[in-house]
Amino acid sequence: MSKYTSETIIRTVRENHIQFVRLQFTDIFGQLKSVTLPASQIEKAVNGQIMFDGSSIEGYTRIEESDQYLRPDLDTFAVLPWNQEYGVCARMICDVCNPDGTAFSGDPRGVLHKVLKKAADMGYTFNVGPECEFFLFKTDADGKPTTKTNDEVGYFDQGPLDSAEFTRRQICLALEKIGFEIEASHHECAAGQHEIDFKYADALTAADNIMTFKLAVKTLARKDGLHATFMPKPIFGVAGNGMHINMSLFRDGKNAFYDENGTHQLSPIAYQFIAGVLEHIPAICALSNPLVNSYKRLVPGYEAPCYISWSTGNRSALIRVPAPRGTSTRLELRNPDPSCNPYLALAACLAAGLDGIERGLTPPEEATENIYELTNEQRIARGIGSLPSSLREALDALRADPLVCGVLGEHALSQYLAGKEEEWKSYCTRVSSWEVERYITLY
Repeated sequence: MSKYTSETIIRTVRENHIQFVRLQFTDIFGQLKSVTLPASQIEKAVNGQIMFDGSSIEGYTRIEESDQYLRPDLDTFAVLPWNQEYGVCARMICDVCNPDGTAFSGDPRGVLHKVLKKAADMGYTFNVGPECEFFLFKTDADGKPTTKTNDEVGYFDQGPLDSAEFTRRQICLALEKIGFEIEASHHECAAGQHEIDFKYADALTAADNIMTFKLAVKTLARKDGLHATFMPKPIFGVAGNGMHINMSLFRDGKNAFYDENGTHQLSPIAYQFIAGVLEHIPAICALSNPLVNSYKRLVPGYEAPCYISWSTGNRSALIRVPAPRGTSTRLELRNPDPSCNPYLALAACLAAGLDGIERGLTPPEEATENIYELTNEQRIARGIGSLPSSLREALDALRADPLVCGVLGEHALSQYLAGKEEEWKSYCTRVSSWEVERYITLY
C-alpha cells in the first residue's frame, strides 16, 4: 500500500511551508542527479510533467533525442533535514521516462525494476541490507579534500579518541528524520574510517537508501569541515571501503533461504542462489566494483575477498552466511564497494541468484579454511577461482556473460562499457606518482 498520493504530497508541501522540491535520479555510473523546483511547481512535479535534457546525463540519450521526463516515486517523498536555513527542501526519487510515457531503458532504477518483477513473478521478494563504509578526511585551506584523517584510532574505538563520533551522530539523527532505522554506527579498522548500518529493506528501497545515505554523509561531513569519501581504497596499506550486501529471498511471508532441517539450516533455494551468484560473480564485479581503484581493495590482508568461495562463518570467503537463522537467514556478499551504482549491482546479484534457482545449480564445497593462506595450487585443487584483479578483467567478464549483459539491456550495457573502457584507457596512459618515485632516479 502506498504511503503517499499526489494530493497528500501537495497538501504536505503547502501546509508545512516547504519551499523547494528536489527531483532526484541516478546516472549510469551511480552519480546522483537532481533538479530543484520551487514549491509552486509541486503539482507538475507529482504528475511527472518535469522535463530534462537526457543528452547531458552520462549514459542517457543522444542530443537529437534528448527530451526525457521525471516520474517521481511518491513513496520516496521526504523532507531533507539539512541546510534548512536556505529554505526547507523536500525530495522525491524518480524513474526516467521517454516523452511517450514509456520507461527509459537506460534508467538504472528501471533496470532493477525489471529484475524485481521477474522475482515477483517467481513468487519472491528480494530484501537487502547494505553495510556502507566511508572515510572522513580533513580539508585544506581552500576546502579541498586531503588524505589526512582527523583521528588515529581503530575498530570500535570511541570518543574522545574517535574525534568524528559527533559527526556520525549527526548523520544518524538526520537519517532517522527521513525514515531510516539506524541499527549501529562505529569506527572501522582504519584511521578515519567509519560505518553506519541501517535496517534492511526491499531491494528498490535499499538502493534508494544507499543513494540517500551517501548524500547525507557527504553533506553533513562538509558542515563539520570534513570530506567524506566512499572511494574503495583511498590510502595504501590500510583497509579499504567495502559495502557488504546482505541478501535474502522471501516467499509467502517466509524466508526462502531457511530450512530447519537443511544442512546449516539452509534451504535448497539458498544453495542454488549461492551457486548462481558464484557462477556470475566475475561479470557482476564490473558493476559491484566499478572503478580502477576498486581492485586495489580486493587484495589479501584486509578481509576483502579475492577468491570465489562461500562459507557459513569464514570471513575470507566471498559469500558468508552469518549465524542467525529463521527469519534472519541471509547471504552476505563481501566484494561490493560503495562506489557502485546500487541499482545495477543489486539487479545483477538478484538475476544471478534467480538463474541459480531456475537451473538448479549446486555450489562448490564450502571453504572452511583461511583461503588467503592457501597456495595457488591448493586453491586450484579445491576449485576456488579468483575474482577479477583489475577493471579490465571485470569488463571482459561482463562482455562474456550473456545473463548479466541481458540484465543491463542493450542501451545501458553499451553506455556503461563505453564509459568504463575510457576510464581504463585513461588510467593506463597516466603516469602515476609511484612510477615517478620508483624510476626517475634509477633510470
